Amino acid sequence: MNILVDADACPGTIRDIVCRAGMKRGIPVLFVANQPVNLPASPWLSSFQVPQGFDQADDEIVRRAQTNDLVITADIPLASEVLAKGAHALTPRGERYTEANIKQRLQMRDFMETMRATGERTGGPPPLSQTDRKAFADQLDRLLTRYHTKLPGSD
Repeated sequence: MNILVDADACPGTIRDIVCRAGMKRGIPVLFVANQPVNLPASPWLSSFQVPQGFDQADDEIVRRAQTNDLVITADIPLASEVLAKGAHALTPRGERYTEANIKQRLQMRDFMETMRATGERTGGPPPLSQTDRKAFADQLDRLLTRYHTKLPGSD
């Protein structure tokens, strides 16, 4: 298992949680963004900078994602693509995208995009709360416990 992070919109607190989890469990974590990502020094953490442009980071994540990898993203179309490849997808708020809920999420996203295109003000998501951070950390721990075998000496 590898963890791939859609880093352009990933909150710093979530990045820190993912870094700690990757280092603690000895799981490779790759942050993909169109700008440099500041990470702690660790052999388990790396970043890949894509060129500026629409969906460049998403395309790179889809290209690299494999079965049972974990992708951290709030991007619903990206989540749909990695789920189709057998990867897992988790939002920075700790919500799992699954085969059971992704179609409904895509439909709602498309509906909201249509509303915004007509001039409707829909607002953005609320700021990340302490409850969101805890939900993310708990869900991340559950997924890593279930799908990753800890390597000896990775503590």
